[in-house]
Order: sequence, then structure tokens, then C-alpha cells
Amino acid sequence: MIANKKEFGGGLVMMAGFWVVFALLLSPLYPGQGKKVNMLDYMDSLYNSISKNSAYYIPEIVKKADKLRGSSFSVTLKVEDKNSAPRIAAMLRTSGATVVEAANELKVSGDLGLVLNGAMADTELAYANNGDALMARHGAEAKQVMFDWWNTLSTMEKSFTKQEKFSESTTIYKAKTKAVETAYNYYGIEAQSIKDKLVIVVLSLAGYVVYTMWFGFSILFMFEGWGLKLEH
Repeated sequence: MIANKKEFGGGLVMMAGFWVVFALLLSPLYPGQGKKVNMLDYMDSLYNSISKNSAYYIPEIVKKADKLRGSSFSVTLKVEDKNSAPRIAAMLRTSGATVVEAANELKVSGDLGLVLNGAMADTELAYANNGDALMARHGAEAKQVMFDWWNTLSTMEKSFTKQEKFSESTTIYKAKTKAVETAYNYYGIEAQSIKDKLVIVVLSLAGYVVYTMWFGFSILFMFEGWGLKLEH
């Protein structure tokens, strides 16, 4: 038996409305990159573009790299894929390093600041989604170039840490994680300022809260109308 038909009916209508809105949110009705997408994909793209704009640290790394001009280094890179060795060697030479190719490894040396600036120049192109420029520069896709730099910097970081050159290893670590890794993850996403999308952001957050409460209250009204109550 329904104890309160009016309250139960109101909760039932709210629950039905919740699922109608849910279906609309999952329908491809919203603007995407050249096609209509559902609301989840639209909001995911929006917040990715906003976070990309706030995760731009390349100028900061360039300043740190400039301070390392004149610092020499020498590392050996293990290359498991023989086909990638010439590509990585050419990439490093383009950045001013000296590279000696051997079986399954590259012996790299040069000016640390100069090589880091070269890495940041490539990272800047990837961050700007300029894959064509990277293809022309290295003959590889943007993500592949970033992956190569990530591996190279990882080896350099470990080498400087073993030498107890912690200031240099810290700079290399930041270049790897705050620039190269970020450019790789955000490649293909257009950066936007939150100021340009402030209205949508506020509405989406408010809508999330309201929508969540909508579901909760519909269940509450249905159960109370049914006669179920919590008692001490």
C-alpha cells in the first residue's frame, strides 16, 4: 500500500524526469570537433582544454635551461628498437648534441642547456599542436617525438642523479614532467582560458549539484510516499 500517493507520485515523476534528462545528456546533441557529441564528451573536452591552458610551464623550463648553458654531460642511451636509433640520434644532433651510434645504444654528450632548449623547442611545437613542423623537423609524429624526448630526459636525469648533480637532475625532471609529458598528454587539444568559458563552467558545476540532488530527492519522496521511514 502507498501511504502518501501524492508524495510517491511526485517522486516517481521526478525519477522519470531524471532519466529523460539522462538520455538527453548521453545523446549526440552538443558541438564537438567537427561532429556532434554527448554532454559527457563535450564537458570532458572543455575541461581538458581549460586545464591545458593552465598547465603551460615551458617558458619556466626554458629559463632554467638557459642557466645551464655551458654545463657538459655525457650519457649512454639504451635503444631496444634498432629502427628508432637513427631517429633519436638525429633528434639529439638537431638540438646540438654529439651522438655516437653503437649497437643498441647511443652515446650522447654536449651542452646540457643547449640540448634542453632544443627539447623545449620541440615541446613548444607539440603543445601548439603543430605536428607538421615536428614532422618536417624530425620525420616523426608529434607524440613519437615527445616520447623520444621523455625517454632521453629520463636517462639524463638518472645519470645526473648518480653524479650527485641534483640541481641539474631536478631541472631535467621538471622539463620531462611539466613540459614534455604535458605536451604529449594534451596533444590535439586546443587550449582555452577559463575566463572565456566561465559561464559554462559555473552552469555545469551548478547543474551537477542540482542533478545529483534531483536523483536523491526523487528516491526520498518515493520511499516516504511508500511509507518507509527511518525511526530511532
